[in-house]
This record gives sequence, C-alpha cells and structure tokens, in this order.
Amino acid sequence: MTYRIVQWSTGNVGRHAIAGIDAHPDLELAGVWVSNRDKAGRDAGELAGLGRNLGVRATTDSDALLALKPDCVVYTAMADDRLPDALDDLRRILRTGVNVVSSSPVFLQFPDGVVPGEVSEPVRAAAAEGGASLWVNGVDPGFANDWLPLVLTGICQRIDEVRCFEILDYGTYDNRKVVFDIMGFGRPMDETPMLLQPGVLSLAWGSVVRQLAAGLGVSLDSVEERYERLPAASTCDISAGTIPAGTAAALRFEVRGMRDGRPVCVLEHVTRLRGDLGPDWPQPSGQGCYRVQVTGEPNYTLDLRLLGSDGDHNTAGLKATAMRLVNAIPAVVAAPPGLLTALDLPLITGRGLVR
Repeated sequence: MTYRIVQWSTGNVGRHAIAGIDAHPDLELAGVWVSNRDKAGRDAGELAGLGRNLGVRATTDSDALLALKPDCVVYTAMADDRLPDALDDLRRILRTGVNVVSSSPVFLQFPDGVVPGEVSEPVRAAAAEGGASLWVNGVDPGFANDWLPLVLTGICQRIDEVRCFEILDYGTYDNRKVVFDIMGFGRPMDETPMLLQPGVLSLAWGSVVRQLAAGLGVSLDSVEERYERLPAASTCDISAGTIPAGTAAALRFEVRGMRDGRPVCVLEHVTRLRGDLGPDWPQPSGQGCYRVQVTGEPNYTLDLRLLGSDGDHNTAGLKATAMRLVNAIPAVVAAPPGLLTALDLPLITGRGLVR
C-alpha cells in the first residue's frame, strides 16, 4: 500500500523528512506546506537539498493541501515559541480526518500528568471527531528515551533507576532561536532563559519520565527538575552565531521522576558549545551520543553514537527525529483514532529501506 503524505514545514527537521519520504518505498509526497512565502512555488527536492526535483511544489495554502485528503501529515513546524498556533494546526488537521506524526509539541508524546486536561483533551476530541490519530515523537523526546531504554530493561532482574542522557555539543547546531533565545546560550549568566523558567523543563521532558514510569508499571510521587550552567572562558563562534566570553556556553539539567524520595526515572541533558567545557560532566561516546544507564541487577550502560554522512553528529540527530516520524506512518495510519504514545504502537523498523 502506498500512503500519500503532506510535509508540514521545511526547516531543520522538515527537510530531512522530505528526503525520508522520498526514500521510503511505501510513501508518496503529495504536498508541502511552508510558512515563508519566499519558499512557495519551489520544488520540494530543492528545499530538501536533494539536488533534484521531486515534482511537488511548496505552498502556503494549507486548505488546498488538506483538500488533497492525504493519509498523513508529517508536522515538523516549531512549536516552542508558538504553542497555541501549533495546537490549533494539529486540531484542524485531525478534524479533517488526516492522521498526523509530529515532532512537536513535545509534551503530547505522553501528556497525562504533564499538562492539564484542557490542553490535551481538545486534541483528543479533534482526533475523535475526524477519526484520525496523532503521534508526537522524535529522538529526544522520543526513541532515545522511550523504546531504547524500555527494551534494555527487558534484560534486568532488578531496576533501581533508569537514566536517559543526551550528551551533545551544540556548536554545529544551526538554529539561532533554539540556541540563543530558548536555551539561553550567549546570554548573561544571571539571565534566566525560556527553557529554565520554573516548570518549563518538566513541561518539555516530564512526558519522558512519566512514559518510562508507565512502561515499567511505576507510579511516580513527583517530578523534579534541576540545572547548572557554565560560562565561556573566551569568545567563540558557533554555527548559530557568536558566544561572548563570560556568557552561558554549557548547560546540564535533570528531570527526575521520584518515588519514595528517590529518583527512579531520570532524563539528563549535558549540552556544550565546546568540547572543553565541563570536563567533569559526563562525556559522550564519539562526537555525541544518547546514553541509557540502568542501575540495578545487573547494571547496564548503552551508548547510541550519532554521526551523519556529512561528519556531523547534529545532522544525525535531526535526521533521526525525521525518520522516527516517517517510518512510523504506516503504523499510525493503521492505529485506532486518538492521541497515541510510543506504548501504543508496534515495533517500528526500517522495513523496505535496505538497498
């Protein structure tokens, strides 16, 4: 069966999703939505950097794309700074009867206990009205801290703690809004950025620890968050801009799912803009990695190293997010209508992708 797909946005993740749709034998790119009018009319292959045309031109006309009645929309538009608009988009698409796989808003990957019902229930209602499904995922939040750790726990005798790490150098991550405005890099150390406002870490990654707990049959008493930052010793240039000396250049945070006064499910990020920052913090395997650490009997450490064909780990992370969504399309289309989680879907593989 061939599934007709609309790609919604062509940014850092969306352009990789287009390439993934084109490479998948069971998927056909039917349309591409863009917010930037300068991209309208350009071929999807050009926007994805494929070096060839795909015969599908981008448009800002969302009504025309939904009128195509695609089987699924791959929604990769950024939601961090436009949350109400993103939720409106998802509800609208679902009400038309079109399934959605999405990289945002991230809390919808497992919203129960993370956001109030008035945020998630309208999404569920729209899915029920349209008879469609929504699955929000990626690599983090997503594969690196849902199926990867849960599969590893299947060879445990006792589990004391499951800890999921992202250990990455963001120096080559070319997204100024995320790096500067949201994460606060390059900003004064006494300035609290959006990401570190009280409750934001738990909003973004509380879904991770709660889904892990659900997968392990554990009831959490609470979710806690903590962080620390380090300044740049000297001015340096990164892909997203310039980091002045003395401004924030490294961040380490935890979102901890607590039971009986101790952490049992933990999400930890170690983010540097230079490899020499925070030498006593956890170090990556290779250029960058996602790590699962299970403490119990026995103890396990599993590293998932990232490296794109261009030699950059951040490219690999963006492509992993895109392909987690693209490869899940057949399973999401086949699923009952509703707001799905990773716990609802069967094993998703790269079926059909071997060349």
